[in-house]
Amino acid sequence: MSKKRKPLPEQPIEVEIESLTHDGRGLAHLEGKAVFVDGALPGERVQARYTRLQRHYDEAAVVAIERPSPERVAPRCPHFGVCGGCRLQHLAAPAQVRVKQEILQEVLARIGKVTPETWLAPLSGEPWGYRRKARLGVRYVPKKGRVLVGFRERRSAFVTDLTRCDILHPAVGERIPAIAAALQDLSIRERLPQIEIAIGDGPAVLVFRVLDPPSADDLARLAALGEETGLHIYLQEGGIETIRPLPGQAIALHYSLPHHQVRIAFEPSDFTQVNLQLNRAMVDQALGLLDAQPDERVLDLFCGLGNFTLPLARQAGAVLGLEGDAGLVARARRNAEHHHLANVRFEVADLYGEGALSPWLEGRFDKALLDPPRSGALAVLEWLPRLGVQRLVYVSCYPATLARDADRLVNDLGYRLVAAGAMDMFPHTDHLEAMALFERAEGR
Repeated sequence: MSKKRKPLPEQPIEVEIESLTHDGRGLAHLEGKAVFVDGALPGERVQARYTRLQRHYDEAAVVAIERPSPERVAPRCPHFGVCGGCRLQHLAAPAQVRVKQEILQEVLARIGKVTPETWLAPLSGEPWGYRRKARLGVRYVPKKGRVLVGFRERRSAFVTDLTRCDILHPAVGERIPAIAAALQDLSIRERLPQIEIAIGDGPAVLVFRVLDPPSADDLARLAALGEETGLHIYLQEGGIETIRPLPGQAIALHYSLPHHQVRIAFEPSDFTQVNLQLNRAMVDQALGLLDAQPDERVLDLFCGLGNFTLPLARQAGAVLGLEGDAGLVARARRNAEHHHLANVRFEVADLYGEGALSPWLEGRFDKALLDPPRSGALAVLEWLPRLGVQRLVYVSCYPATLARDADRLVNDLGYRLVAAGAMDMFPHTDHLEAMALFERAEGR
């Protein structure tokens, strides 16, 4: 028999907010118990109402601010607080960057038991209109009599009723009502659950996921949406292999890294960084830290389309990019051929399996770059000293696994954590990316 939930107290509590948690909530303590408060900022005194009671902590939401933080700002978006697309619009953009650097410091010390010799200045850029990759939910709501298009509501499966989105690239963010109106009259409006957005240097692609085949009238309405807005319309009826443009809507997606004379072509379903401005700064910083020389061999793990590999090939003597997705590897090879880069090779490799790097043990690598997913790179770390890697740049999209892997590199494998810093790839969200530089200790 399931336990009955304890009823929530009706009276608000008054608490002092001590810090910001990794998911963007204010942390307070009441009678020794942690309370996570939605909508609160460090240094504030707030009234909050409980939303959930747990054994070791409670959750609450702000109902009144008794003493606001000097870094509190009015959220730009009218949907803030409901939409799950971002959580930090009430905190000034420079403060968001500072807080993310502080969270990285805390996570590296607590989980990794490491402190860098030098802190890199955080990377940040334009905080609005930056997002070029996203997934929007679509839902026809009979009670409203219309289709909603937007991010999911915070802690809910419902779709936010967006009128615009200021973190999305304006090509899409300013056209959400037009997109929703075009879907309103489709025969399959209840069988179209999501839209994938993909934008490079040029126009935007919208990939509509459809669970039933669209009618001829549906296709005509979607084509008209593309013609009226300049958006390029694609359909996806099954897996990613079914993605196809409507007639006349195909476009060759690409983005450039101008400091390295590199242009990277990609497909709508491929992983690319959501923030092109930050990606360019990130590549510049990573290559500067790695400092590859013409007589050196460099290993790029989790290389994807070659976002770092291709620029590295402009500097190093030879570069090997390894990636688990065969489709990405095929497109990375085409990107290398397009640039006539004969000193770079891409191969498919399971970077999570036993003996992940054993096929390449016959070679030596002077330096390496790792850009793993959230799960980190633990399975390949032990191979790095065996391959002779003396300098390593680690690009992370999840600080907890970076910290875990830093612990292994520094405390077990003989590397020093030379430098680390946060990257604000997703302004106004609690998402934190980071970069770290490791060097092999002398005599190891």
